[in-house]
Amino acid sequence: MSNSQFRHRWLPLWLAAPQLLLVVLFFYIPIWLAFQWSFTLERPFGGGSEFVGLQNYARVMSDPEFWLAAKRTLIFMLVGSSLAVIVPLILAIAADRRIHLAYPARNVLIWPKAIAGASIGVIFMYIFNPFVGIFAPLNTIWPGIWQPGLDGTDAFIMLIAAHVWGGIPFNFVILLAGLQAMPANLHHSAAMDGASAWRRIIDIQIPMLMPQIFLVFVLEFTESVVSAFSLVDTMTQGGPGGATKLLVYKIYIDGFQGFDLSGAATQSTILMVLVILLAAFQFLILEKKVKYDR
Repeated sequence: MSNSQFRHRWLPLWLAAPQLLLVVLFFYIPIWLAFQWSFTLERPFGGGSEFVGLQNYARVMSDPEFWLAAKRTLIFMLVGSSLAVIVPLILAIAADRRIHLAYPARNVLIWPKAIAGASIGVIFMYIFNPFVGIFAPLNTIWPGIWQPGLDGTDAFIMLIAAHVWGGIPFNFVILLAGLQAMPANLHHSAAMDGASAWRRIIDIQIPMLMPQIFLVFVLEFTESVVSAFSLVDTMTQGGPGGATKLLVYKIYIDGFQGFDLSGAATQSTILMVLVILLAAFQFLILEKKVKYDR
């Protein structure tokens, strides 16, 4: 028996069956139910449903709050995902260059991956507290300069900072692995030709690291839609004044607090389609500029 074959034909399927079952139960079935409910009027406490066609979509699309939440979500995805890739990239380049304390820093930077999103939200609520947090001295000097509980911009910045911090470990590991896989003779040759450290980073490391950068950006971009919920729920609850009510949190509020199951399912379907289109754009347009051969 070769290493690439199984003795029994159905053995691979049986080995994958538990994972496939979880994916079907908690991914495909909810997606199908959300898509089905978006065309019906669901009663909040059971008792049947009524087919209404595209009325739910017309109602949601005519709601200004939906468009505001979608705008905030898009901004969060663009800004948060970009910073969640740029910051680990800088840290990975620094660790790869073996600067002082680079080796212990590699272990420390992985620790946040073990912390749940809700716990991150609680931690950052304390860190960015205007009275006892890191910005408390600034409020003493300039009263009111940092008020995330009252100022929507401050609250949004706090939300993005927590998201970026939580995304550092995974992206850092992927990018550092890509950097360490690069041939060392390229750096030595460039250094002998007189290229500075910055030129070697820009002309050698970044172009050769594009496959890993593209991977972490796509994963971060799509994952940020879901990971934002735990941060919003523990940090701002959508406030102040709805400034941090992202679409995923609005869906939760409408469905589980407002009992608008049809409206929440419709918004979930629209959000899913939006994420699929953005991911398709990344693969069809951006991936063409990525070179996988070295």
